[in-house]
Amino acid sequence: MIIGYGRVSTADQNLDRQIDALENSGAQKLFAEKITGRKSDRPELTKMIEQLREGDVVVVSELTRLSRSTKDLFAIVDLIQSKGANIRSLKETWLDTTTPHGALMLTIFAGLSQFEADLIAQRTREGLAAARSRGRLGGRPKTDGEKVARALKMYDGGFSVGEVCRSCGISKSALYNFIKERNILL
Repeated sequence: MIIGYGRVSTADQNLDRQIDALENSGAQKLFAEKITGRKSDRPELTKMIEQLREGDVVVVSELTRLSRSTKDLFAIVDLIQSKGANIRSLKETWLDTTTPHGALMLTIFAGLSQFEADLIAQRTREGLAAARSRGRLGGRPKTDGEKVARALKMYDGGFSVGEVCRSCGISKSALYNFIKERNILL
């Protein structure tokens, strides 16, 4: 069965163009929703994937309808393929996993995506190592001890958390951490 999936990001956008293209491509069943592609919880997409059977073909007007991030796109494609179904994009004609060429192209793009992620991780590790070799440990700088003492004194003196934070220029979570550390030391 050919199954179409359409999506627009906001309620005031129109799905007509996508639905027409999906129907013209032979889609026998349609799933459509108005929700951002950055959300991973998309009810119609989830329902479509749950109903997929081996041999089905999911058709989208373009890849951005499935996802706005490469990582999520490949995760969704993996889910579709784990059901024994294929995927085809009308705009990106290279994506058609019903053909050996399309499957190869998807594999190449998935490999490039993983390669990019690995390069970013490697550069991050190298940057941290270079910083450590220069004596920098990373992370946020420690809050000035006088500022901490003043914040704890104000807190103990009955000032509200908001007043202490505004006066000392610290966040609420920092204040609570100072209080917790002090209580551990006592």
